[in-house]
Amino acid sequence: MAVTVRELERIRREGLKALKDKLGVEGMIKFIQMYSDGKGDYTKEKYENQEELTIEDFEKFLAENN
Repeated sequence: MAVTVRELERIRREGLKALKDKLGVEGMIKFIQMYSDGKGDYTKEKYENQEELTIEDFEKFLAENN
């Protein structure tokens, strides 16, 4: 069964309307975000631009917070 681009657009539009009508705008957005693939490499990016914590830094932190 071939589906035209026009038909896919209609389905997309009606689907978004149904989500908005049932969940409200905020709920619709949260629902769509749950199925978003996202971009980038979170595991790699999480550790980029982070300074090394030395033992001295840790000891200083402990001394200041006791």
